[in-house]
Amino acid sequence: MDATPLASRRAAVDVLMACLDKGQPLDDALSQHRGFAALDPRDRAFVRLLLATTLRHLGEIEGVLSGLITKPLEGANAVGRQVLRLGAAQLMFLGTPPHAAVDTSVRLVEDAGLHHLKGLTNAVLRRISRDGDELLVDRDPARLNTPRWLWESWIHAYGEDATRAIASAHLSEAPLDITVRRDADHWAAQLEAETLPTGTLRRKSGGHIAELPGFAEGTWWVQDAAAALPARLLGDVTDKRVADLCAAPGGKTMQLCAAGAQVTAVDISARRMTRLGENLARAGLSAELVTADASKWTPAEKFDAILLDAPCSGTGTLRRHPDIAWLKDEEDVARLTVTQDRLLVRALDMLKPGGTLVYAVCSLQEDEGVERINGILVRNPQVKRVRVTAAELPGLEDAITPRGDVRTLPFMWADRGGLDGFYIARLIL
Repeated sequence: MDATPLASRRAAVDVLMACLDKGQPLDDALSQHRGFAALDPRDRAFVRLLLATTLRHLGEIEGVLSGLITKPLEGANAVGRQVLRLGAAQLMFLGTPPHAAVDTSVRLVEDAGLHHLKGLTNAVLRRISRDGDELLVDRDPARLNTPRWLWESWIHAYGEDATRAIASAHLSEAPLDITVRRDADHWAAQLEAETLPTGTLRRKSGGHIAELPGFAEGTWWVQDAAAALPARLLGDVTDKRVADLCAAPGGKTMQLCAAGAQVTAVDISARRMTRLGENLARAGLSAELVTADASKWTPAEKFDAILLDAPCSGTGTLRRHPDIAWLKDEEDVARLTVTQDRLLVRALDMLKPGGTLVYAVCSLQEDEGVERINGILVRNPQVKRVRVTAAELPGLEDAITPRGDVRTLPFMWADRGGLDGFYIARLIL
């Protein structure tokens, strides 16, 4: 058998185990796997697709496997469970030829020293290859692929219809969204992209980003359409002193610099700040870079405006990061709300009187969004909410809440490819 299909699938097994058994974020597990790095670009793309598909459909896959396996695969046999998950994903959702999916899976358990699982692996995957469609009939993909804690929190926040639409949107791959510095029409043509009402360019995912025209020159950068909104809601920042707190990897910093602001970017991670600096250099932009915990950092003077894209659960980005659904829980959200409150208090301390603060999280959890803002307003009556207007959010008027905040949901712009889920609030001191 050709070693390449086996090598790519072996990397996928290792990474899936690191993610689901050890709780490592998918991107971190991939970046640290030497076997993955040694693959050619096409095979790396396949591994990413296979892992993302497995994680997006993990609930359905588990439902099918549980009906075909009588004993749990635990301990030393845990590798076998991951092999079966990946094999099932190939057969049920990727259209991989059965001989390729089954044979490589059997080889993988054999190579792992699990010779006693060869027969089981072969039998289970051949059954799925034969009856896969039948095994999925009458299942509820939206519900199965969403952990209970997320499902119940979304039902409480948005109702069942919206929750089902959110969960269904998470089963699709996100498109490639691009923020351009200038000449949007020109770059839309060059990149074969659609121009969204908010100004973001959108093209289908695929290909190597670094090889697309304009990337190396820093003319544009990758940024979800929803992620581009917070910086825009600061308004005209020309010559203003603006802090971008929790700034890395830098998409919002680049937006603010390109808009003419004097930007101070603050982030706690030295590694991520290095990447931010590289992104700025590629675009020919400059900002003051500060590696520090923004909740403890004190600037030399206060700012005209502050953008706080706070650390959060990331549940609004499951289309791009499907591992989050299986790695996060309510306790993570509770811990993060403490950090968010601390950052909000510190950000207000850094702001000049009359200055504007935009708070954003890429989370669908109300605990991390509106509840944080409502709390800070109760405790700080001198701070006022500034409503976002329909004119500021063309094409996304439905995302403006009754209070005047912004709540994007993954099923919005469904006909255009959807959006990340963001909560955004604008305050004035």
